[in-house]
Amino acid sequence: MKVAIVGAGIAGLSCAVRLQQDGCAVTLFDKGRGAGGRMATRRSDTPAGETAFDHGAQYLTMRDPDFVAAMHAWKSAGVVAPWPVAGPEAWVGTPGMNAIVKHLAAQTDVRWNSRVTDVHRTPEGWVIDPDTTGALFDAVVIATPAEQAAPLLAPHDPAMASEALGCRSAPCWTAMFAFEAPLTIPHDVLKDAGIIGWAARNSAKPERQGPESWVVQATPDWSNEHLEQPADTVVDRLQTALAEHAEEGLPTPIFRTAHRWRYAKTAGLDLGSLWNAGEQIGAAGDWLLAPRIESAWLSGRHLAEQILASP
Repeated sequence: MKVAIVGAGIAGLSCAVRLQQDGCAVTLFDKGRGAGGRMATRRSDTPAGETAFDHGAQYLTMRDPDFVAAMHAWKSAGVVAPWPVAGPEAWVGTPGMNAIVKHLAAQTDVRWNSRVTDVHRTPEGWVIDPDTTGALFDAVVIATPAEQAAPLLAPHDPAMASEALGCRSAPCWTAMFAFEAPLTIPHDVLKDAGIIGWAARNSAKPERQGPESWVVQATPDWSNEHLEQPADTVVDRLQTALAEHAEEGLPTPIFRTAHRWRYAKTAGLDLGSLWNAGEQIGAAGDWLLAPRIESAWLSGRHLAEQILASP
């Protein structure tokens, strides 16, 4: 069975790995340049050396037995480690949050820099546009945020598209700062502090290297109100907000930038995944379960089991 998966985030990769275990031939298409998505890690040069920022998901937790088993395997592979500062059950990818998706992507066939604009079915099979290889697939999976999944699902399963359209994601403005010396902020994590929803001393996470670095994420409400503001304006506001927590003031950053996540956090529909066995099309992602990395992984795996059980 040949399966195409649009989106090589944790949900798409989880689905691909499970399908491959039962002998399916899987190809993933992703618009990004490399593994990461909302588990991205950005590396940047500074006057004090290279630094890295986990500017998307900050950590992950594990509850489901299958995900616990996967996490233990990732720990043995050296791609995750506990981060007690964020909570007794918090773990992070090592040396960056994207280590997990890079580890999974290495086990699959991913076509990076492939922005899919359409999927359509012919009598011979599914075609991915703009894939130019002429490949045909028996089934197709849409593993993207709900807002991006809806237009791809609509021509083939309006009910699925309707679910996606009804599940909106909250945005998140994220600023990244590097400094020559440690800040006089006593804690490595700040939560719900004014316009700051979350801030973390990224350089204090396990196996991180480089100068003092901070990731500062605005609250969903503030991000939504300032969604179309210039990045420089957002960085200024979040830098000022961070400075309020430094006992001796905030020195001038040696590096700073911002990233706007339009689709950062979803409420989750508690559906697991969606699958149309007649059309051989499905959807997976955290938006179908809950806003956690574990939920995205479980959704992809749940959909894979449905596909494998289909005629």
